[in-house]
Amino acid sequence: YNSGYSSVDSNSGDRSVALSWGIDGKVSGSIGTTLICAEWKETKNGYEKVGAKLIEVDGKKIKADTFYTLKNGKWTEVKD
Repeated sequence: YNSGYSSVDSNSGDRSVALSWGIDGKVSGSIGTTLICAEWKETKNGYEKVGAKLIEVDGKKIKADTFYTLKNGKWTEVKD
């Protein structure tokens, strides 16, 4: 679990969880890992959480060992 700005979490255990609750966070995991990520937007007073989602790494829609983040409510592969 990670919650800081640009936090990153990755997990490879059997049926594990990777969770990032921070601003601009990203998550990855092996097949069967549940990914959880929050999405934030910048406001004049700082940041406001706009939502969060979870999904399981299936190797098709969500690739194993690949980082994802939430953008506009959708899982988005991080290209670094």
